[in-house]
Amino acid sequence: MKISRQYISGNGVKWILPFLLFTLLPVMANAQIKFGYCSYDEAMKALPEYATVQNRMSLLESQYGTETKRAEREFNRKYEQFLEGINEFAPAIRQKRQVELQELMEKNVAFRKEAARLLEAAKRDAYLPLKDKVAAVMQKIGAERGYAFILNTDNNACLYIDKAMGEDITLIVKDALNAQ
Repeated sequence: MKISRQYISGNGVKWILPFLLFTLLPVMANAQIKFGYCSYDEAMKALPEYATVQNRMSLLESQYGTETKRAEREFNRKYEQFLEGINEFAPAIRQKRQVELQELMEKNVAFRKEAARLLEAAKRDAYLPLKDKVAAVMQKIGAERGYAFILNTDNNACLYIDKAMGEDITLIVKDALNAQ
């Protein structure tokens, strides 16, 4: 059967393209995409440096917590002194002490917010090298095994994974990290 140019141009092309799509679609659907999946958190915890970073973060949290409690105790002490002498203070002294208490409370609130921000930044900075190591190992494993992608299974990110199509590489990643 000979297809002439005249048939391909115009209405013929409209018929050939859908025909080709429907004949190739089952072939393309049978080509499976290979992928891996892994718990990023579990992989990070396999790093020897993880415990060190955890200890540093715990110490930093403890330091900020201690300072916050010290400031709260100081505020409470001054507030109790204020309440004990409220009836004895002249109006100007009472107002001055109220302003001092208000300023102290505002400073404590500001410190708590700043401490939380600094702690979050410290965590982000401390864990970044670990995350980079895990990411580099996952990229290497993904390239070696020919994966189209690797899914992170933490935080219920993947509700369903067909184990016939994907491979759990958590142990492979842990082993590669420990071998470094």
